[in-house]
Amino acid sequence: MSLSSDLTIAQLNPDGSVPVPTAHDAAANAAAEALQREAQLEALKAKVDDLQEILAKPLNDILAEHDKFKEMAAAWDSFGAMWMLSQRAMKRVALDLAAQQGVSDEDVVARALAYANDVLNGDGVDLGGTIAPTQLVHIARHKAFLRKQFRQG
Repeated sequence: MSLSSDLTIAQLNPDGSVPVPTAHDAAANAAAEALQREAQLEALKAKVDDLQEILAKPLNDILAEHDKFKEMAAAWDSFGAMWMLSQRAMKRVALDLAAQQGVSDEDVVARALAYANDVLNGDGVDLGGTIAPTQLVHIARHKAFLRKQFRQG
């Protein structure tokens, strides 16, 4: 390829300005595509390295981690079932005691929601000492979610 075949002399615009070429330079496009391919290749290499790290572990180690996760999930599931059962039992006791005193189920539920909102919206409200400080910290971490659950409506 000779220099004269790639050389173009630009004509000035009527106002005297230099025209800006509209067609992209093929070499620049090729370089940009090469850079993109290089970045994609690096990302793929990183993924392969991560997978190699996992695969380098003995299979029994991989399975042991999986079993630990399953055990933790089962423990949380059991805890959730226990918590739900205890909450339902306490609600039943509260409703039975309220009925003996002539208080309706709706009044009991409204009062429970009011107490929950006092804790969620109050500054350190611990319901007469029935909520430990560490429990208040835990509740504080989940206030946004809990406020949605206990909104009065």
